[in-house]
Amino acid sequence: MIFSKMKTVLLAASITVMAISMISFPQESFEASIRGLNMWWEIVFPSLLPFFIVSEMLIGFGVVKFIGVLLEPLMRPLFRVPGVGGFVWAMGMATGFPSGANLTARLRKEGQLTRIEAERLVSFTNSSNPLFIFGAVSVGFFYNPNLGIILALSHYLGNFTVGLMMRFYGIKEITKGSRKNKLSVRAAFSALHQTRINEKRPIGKLLGDAVVSSVQTLLMIGGFIILFSVVNKLLFLLHITSFFAWLVSAFFHVVHIPDTLSIPFIAGIFEITLGSQMTSQVQNTDLMHQTMAVSFILGFSGFSVQAQVASILANTDIRFKPFFAARIMHGFSAALIAMILWKPLYEKFFNHGKPSNAIPVFMQPHFEWWEKVLQSFMQYGPLLTIAVLIFYIGLLLKKGLPH
Repeated sequence: MIFSKMKTVLLAASITVMAISMISFPQESFEASIRGLNMWWEIVFPSLLPFFIVSEMLIGFGVVKFIGVLLEPLMRPLFRVPGVGGFVWAMGMATGFPSGANLTARLRKEGQLTRIEAERLVSFTNSSNPLFIFGAVSVGFFYNPNLGIILALSHYLGNFTVGLMMRFYGIKEITKGSRKNKLSVRAAFSALHQTRINEKRPIGKLLGDAVVSSVQTLLMIGGFIILFSVVNKLLFLLHITSFFAWLVSAFFHVVHIPDTLSIPFIAGIFEITLGSQMTSQVQNTDLMHQTMAVSFILGFSGFSVQAQVASILANTDIRFKPFFAARIMHGFSAALIAMILWKPLYEKFFNHGKPSNAIPVFMQPHFEWWEKVLQSFMQYGPLLTIAVLIFYIGLLLKKGLPH
């Protein structure tokens, strides 16, 4: 009872301080809000919307069920999740936060996952997409496209490591489908056909529902991005970021990491984009330490993304605590992998930002392509966002919803 009252007072005091701070720093709050809005309608909305809509259609037509049956022999032994987890994992890596949580919640509502399986799955299927890692961080912030290889490898290998560790989560609870399954194309096609038969909605209705559901999720994501952009700025102005950075600097000193990375690190704990950008701007710091810091920030994914995931999971019985614990594990594992790969990969194959001729062909990405894609999103993304929002409003008016 006492703890509950203390929690109430803490929450009330925090939101009051935030309101007073916004009134005290109106210009800074407005600029931070605009920054979050630009990020959402230029990059996040146009990049995630097509994948959200297609994912809904794939689930409705049974394609995800088909993939799930095929991947069952792989996903079950590795991660103790059904085969549909392979689809969620792939889409999470391709599209970025918070697609993995959104798809996991969707499959949980349909009964394709138990609660324990959903909590395992959501813990390692949320990640930054390649566009953000290569285009925004390595090219946009560090002006070093080769760094994207280290960041991507440490990030995705860290996620894989988290998946292997989380397979032991809830191991005492009996989950369905724990028996060994053999690859069966016939069973996969049967599941595909049965799912399509059970879907009673016509294609037009299914597409409309997919658009409405996807836009609603993205509007929620946009709200969190703008909110945490403002919160992060206010924490900096109130010197709260500096206080936590002072505490973190003690740990950095023990592990021989420069104290100058402490403030960007704390900023990244709240919002990954700002934290990554601030880390890239730190002067007189070893690039390996900057890479380790960014790898942790990307793995932890920031309270902004975690709040988005928590909001999505709140509509189900999936608990948030396992996801939060997994983010801490992902942060440390990604930073450790970046440190391990630094000398044998980056220092061996790259020299002053230029790839060596000895680097394998499959590890020579088209860096200019990532930069052009990012610039295209920033140029045409707002137009696409506005067009889709107008279409979304039209669908709501057609349904007669008073939103």
